[in-house]
Amino acid sequence: MDTQVINGVELAAEIRLQILDKVKILKKTTGIIPGLSVILVGNDPASNVYVKSKQKAAMEIGMNAVDYLLPETVKDSDVIQLIKNLNSDESVHGILVQLPLPENLSKTKIIDSIDPNKDVDGLHTLNMGKLMTGRQIFPPATPYGIQKILLSAGVSVSSKHVVVLGRSEIVGKPISLLMSQKGVMGDATVTVCHSKTRNIESITNQADILIAAIGMPNFVTGSMVKDGVVVIDVGINRVVDAQNRRGYKLVGDVFFEEVSKKASVITPVPGGVGPMTIAMLLENTFKSASISSL
Repeated sequence: MDTQVINGVELAAEIRLQILDKVKILKKTTGIIPGLSVILVGNDPASNVYVKSKQKAAMEIGMNAVDYLLPETVKDSDVIQLIKNLNSDESVHGILVQLPLPENLSKTKIIDSIDPNKDVDGLHTLNMGKLMTGRQIFPPATPYGIQKILLSAGVSVSSKHVVVLGRSEIVGKPISLLMSQKGVMGDATVTVCHSKTRNIESITNQADILIAAIGMPNFVTGSMVKDGVVVIDVGINRVVDAQNRRGYKLVGDVFFEEVSKKASVITPVPGGVGPMTIAMLLENTFKSASISSL
């Protein structure tokens, strides 16, 4: 089968250029420069790289970007106080807390201390509730990026059977809501599978569109999908690779070598969904800055 492999790096670069133009116009007409603040707790190497990537991407398109690196021993109250300060700072339009947080911290308390109008990751309880009713200001970044990928590939979601592997608040739950809503990039029939789902292969084989966000390397094999399926691989996992100078390689939740032979459209790992997540964060930050200028 002639498979379309989506280049998320190129697509994200195109979107960032569009945002760059909009940032220039906003600055010229209002004097406002979108500001993004990212909070990282602890020293997780992968999170550190990801945060730096966000800052670099933001600055390249003319935004102000500041990272706050906090020790793993920090208390909830300290993180919340920092967020309160950022909430009241008019130069900050987007606030993002890098997940996962250390186990000693309360994710719910910390995320819900962010001003919902600056919650560019769309994870505040209020914004998640608005997502349920289709009135969200900021769609969660990764699901938003998935929608953009499908749109760019010319994939219609309407009336399709979408199977989502994973039920996380970051990807699984919000993308299932977005896909089932009425309107553009919606109107799908959605099935959500997870670790307790029985006979999961019989369900994935029914998928017209499969979104894998289950956090298990190479979980989806060729036998689990039908010919012509559209596959979005959200997973990013480290597996041992003695041939690699780093001693490991990154793979998705999809066994790419097998599944790509049957898929009509597929995203690779790395270079698929990841870059789009950052681009959508920047899109949401620009949107927040635009709203503040009204």
